[in-house]
Amino acid sequence: MMLLSPQWDDYELIDSGGFEKLERFGQYLLSRPEPQAIWTKRLPQEEWDKSVHAVFRKDAGKGSDNERGQWIQRAGMPQQWQIRYRNGDMSLSFRLGLTSFKHVGIFPEQAENWNFIYDAVRRLPADVPRVLNLFAYTGGASLAAKAAGADVTHVDSVRQVVTWSRENMETSGLSGIRWMVEDVPKYLKREVKRGKQYHGIILDPPAYGRGPDGEKWVLEDDIGEVMELCGKLLFPHDAFLVLNLYSMGFSPLVAENLTYSYFPHLNGECGELFVPDRSGQRLPLGVFMRGMQ
Repeated sequence: MMLLSPQWDDYELIDSGGFEKLERFGQYLLSRPEPQAIWTKRLPQEEWDKSVHAVFRKDAGKGSDNERGQWIQRAGMPQQWQIRYRNGDMSLSFRLGLTSFKHVGIFPEQAENWNFIYDAVRRLPADVPRVLNLFAYTGGASLAAKAAGADVTHVDSVRQVVTWSRENMETSGLSGIRWMVEDVPKYLKREVKRGKQYHGIILDPPAYGRGPDGEKWVLEDDIGEVMELCGKLLFPHDAFLVLNLYSMGFSPLVAENLTYSYFPHLNGECGELFVPDRSGQRLPLGVFMRGMQ
């Protein structure tokens, strides 16, 4: 069991607590909700208030599970800006933006998995490894695989997010990623029928979601079928798998048990992704299982 935290210049968790987090993305400081930060803030509220460039506030009166809201911005805070991530020979660029769901277009803790993906692709014996990125969001993992020389297929159900991913590819100086606006289970079933196989599969499923035609996704109900289909698509040798789970209450052992149910020969590692703030408090941000077979 491992604890992994990324290191990069353009992102920093400054403080956390009171169900919020204060983060720096490039030169801009943002405050937004964080349900796992149940402890007390280390910095006084005045420090947050005077330094922050934008604060996310949930819409009132729409239920406790509502994630929509709005950003309250200080003068000079742009709607969009760029940051970079570098690790060794890998250099990626991301366009960030203030969305109505509190997201900004990147999950910084995933940089640890980008490093793994990049290194895994470089180690594979195939001339041009084929990598499938599912529930791929704005494409950090797709960019890492492409930067390492893979033939990448990127699947997400939201067209606007896929367009955002394409922008990230272009600003990173990359090209040739295959974009699919699809419901993931439907896409996987077709790939199995086609007899396709991949040298790497990346899964980053949400707790809840909708496909492009309204298909309902519930992680606990649907992840087993997706993992079974992926088991038919991943090459039995010289191949890698990365699984991320964000649902609160899921431990790394859940990810491990789930993975070995369908990939019994994977030589894997499981653990928790986290980011420390300036005081040393570690904010948990999901669990992972990854490895090669």
